[in-house]
Amino acid sequence: MHVGSFVLAAQFPGQGQGEALHRAIRSAEVAEEAGLDSVWLAEHHFVPYGTCPSAITLAALLLGRTSRLRVGTAVSVLPTVHPVALGEQAALLHIASGGRFSLGVGRGGPWVDLEVFGSGLEAYETGFPESLDLLVRWLREPSVAASGERFTFREVAVVPRPSESLSEEPGPEVVVACTSPASVRLAAERGLPMLLGMHVGDEEKAEMVSLWRTHARAAGRSPEEVRGAAHVSAGVCQIADRRTDAVETLVKAMPGWLRQGLEAHVTVDGRHRSMRDPVAYTELLCGLHPVGTARLCADRLAATSERTGITRFALLTEGSGDLAATEENVRRLGAEVLPHLG
Repeated sequence: MHVGSFVLAAQFPGQGQGEALHRAIRSAEVAEEAGLDSVWLAEHHFVPYGTCPSAITLAALLLGRTSRLRVGTAVSVLPTVHPVALGEQAALLHIASGGRFSLGVGRGGPWVDLEVFGSGLEAYETGFPESLDLLVRWLREPSVAASGERFTFREVAVVPRPSESLSEEPGPEVVVACTSPASVRLAAERGLPMLLGMHVGDEEKAEMVSLWRTHARAAGRSPEEVRGAAHVSAGVCQIADRRTDAVETLVKAMPGWLRQGLEAHVTVDGRHRSMRDPVAYTELLCGLHPVGTARLCADRLAATSERTGITRFALLTEGSGDLAATEENVRRLGAEVLPHLG
C-alpha cells in the first residue's frame, strides 16, 4: 500500500495566500521526512479553495527539495493549457527528478478560467479527449503531429523525450481524475489509472474500478495491465488520540474554508451551480475517510483497499488549517499509521 498526502494549499478564513502556500510546501517536506510515499498537488484559479494556480510548477519546487518522494499533480487542468506545453514540462520533470513525477490531469469545471485563458467552454465540454490523447502521444512518441478539431500542427520532434531519462521509467505516468462513467471509460480505453475524489465512498469507488476494468478489457487491454492499474483514492486524514477530537478539529476549521472557497467559483456562462453545505460536507468526509485514532485510520485505509482494490492514497492532512497541527498530523500518519499497513 502506498500512502501520500493531498495538498490543496487551502486558504482558511483569516489567512493570507502566502501563508497557505507556505503550509503546503512545508507539509510536503514533512511528508518525505515522515516516510510517506507521495505528495499530490491540487490546482485552482482565482479562488481561495486552493491557492496553487500551477500544480506542475509547485511540483518542480518540491521535486528539487526532496530526494525520495513521488510528486504528482492532482490535477493539472487540461482544458486551460496546451497539451504539448504541459507534456514538455512533464517530460522535463520526469527526466530531472529521475522518474519521481506523476502527471495527474482532469477536465476541471465550467469556470471563468476558460474565459481568462481563452480556451472557451468547448474545451471543457467536448475537447478533453483530444487534449488527453495529444498529451499521451507527446509523452510516448519520438515526434508528434496533430490534425484535430482544436489542435493542428506539422510534425515536430519531442524534446526532451521522456524515454531519455536515466531512470527505469519510460515516461511519467498519466493519471486521470474521474467523476463520471464517461470519464472512467475514457481512462480505461487508454489504459490510464484513475484518481477518484474524496467526495465519494468505498462503494462508489469500487463500482468505478469495476467499470474501468470492464471497459479496459473491452478495449483490448491485457489482463496484466488491467490487474496492475494503480488507481489513486483521494481522502481526508486527521489523527487524534480520540475520534471525537479528530472530528472536532475538522468541523471547527473546514466549513469556513469550504464556504469561502466554494462560493468564490464563477461559471463561465452564468449557469447555476449548487454548492455543498460546508458543515454537512465536512461531516460526510469525516465519515468516509480515516479520521480518528491512528489504529482506526489504519483499519479504515485497509478496509478501503480491500473493498475497492485501490492501493494508492492521497490524503488531505491540512484540514485543521494550522501549520503546526498539519505537520503533527503528517508525522503521526507516518509514525503511527503506516507501520500497521505493511
